[in-house]
Amino acid sequence: MISLKQMKYFVEIVDAGSYSRAAERLYVAQSALSRHIKELENELQAVLLERDARHFELTEAGRLFHQRSKRLLQELAETVQHTQHVSKGEQGTIRLLHSSSVTLTAAIGAVLQRLLDDFPGVTLEVSKASSDHQVTDIEESRADLGLVRLPVLRRHANIELREVFSERLMVAVPRGHRLAGQAASDIAGLRGERFVSLPHPERGGLSYLVAGLCQTQGFFPTAARATSRKTSLLNLIEAGFGIAIVPDSMREVAPAGVCFVDLPPQQAGSAVGLIQRRETAPIVAKFATAFEQALRALPVPQRAPGKHPTQEQQ
Repeated sequence: MISLKQMKYFVEIVDAGSYSRAAERLYVAQSALSRHIKELENELQAVLLERDARHFELTEAGRLFHQRSKRLLQELAETVQHTQHVSKGEQGTIRLLHSSSVTLTAAIGAVLQRLLDDFPGVTLEVSKASSDHQVTDIEESRADLGLVRLPVLRRHANIELREVFSERLMVAVPRGHRLAGQAASDIAGLRGERFVSLPHPERGGLSYLVAGLCQTQGFFPTAARATSRKTSLLNLIEAGFGIAIVPDSMREVAPAGVCFVDLPPQQAGSAVGLIQRRETAPIVAKFATAFEQALRALPVPQRAPGKHPTQEQQ
């Protein structure tokens, strides 16, 4: 049976160009090298090297065996290295979910890019899912991490949820709406408006939070004729179907025909959480810790009152 040692010795001899230089590199006696190559040729039943007292030449069989052996040894070395990385939690694909109301802003994108630089063995697979569906997907190992808009109604014993940052809520209205030119409004002033996003009866997230805020002001949001709980709600707003209360970060992905109006601070709080399984792969745990720390360190966006970039650019 051919051994890895024989393959390694043969490759080293060919790469070094002589038995003597190979023996020096390998710290092996030249006679031992010669014996190993003889045994290798006997196992293969093929002549690999045609040699005289001073030189050797590769045969056609020798050239083929050298190329294939070198490739196999390189692949084996990479396999060993990758296995060690995986064992140490340094290698693998992390499946990251985010709800449609947690926009992957430029700031979050920059965080992910820095983390991938710090974790060179990691690749990310990013998808959207509702906050409550994320809990199920992560619980059942179809995903690893999730960015959710609080509150999350479904809780599982094996799921950890940690709040990582908060942002302001704003009223998104179509251009030409009565509120479009105002710097601010309160939620009570939205009574009678058509909302393009309503809560699902069994899910939490942004629409659930908004409905609760409206109910504290004595009304439940009135449904528009077309509704959505996805980022497509911004397109419905631009088309004039109604309004929505959305996170400030949605301004980054809003179409030109949507304007944003401030809400009072006491009515404008919204939190984002990071979820993961309590018992997860080392690589996921390390990445999640670094991700959480980076998100907590993000600066809170500051804007002068009444300044709305989407409106100013119109």
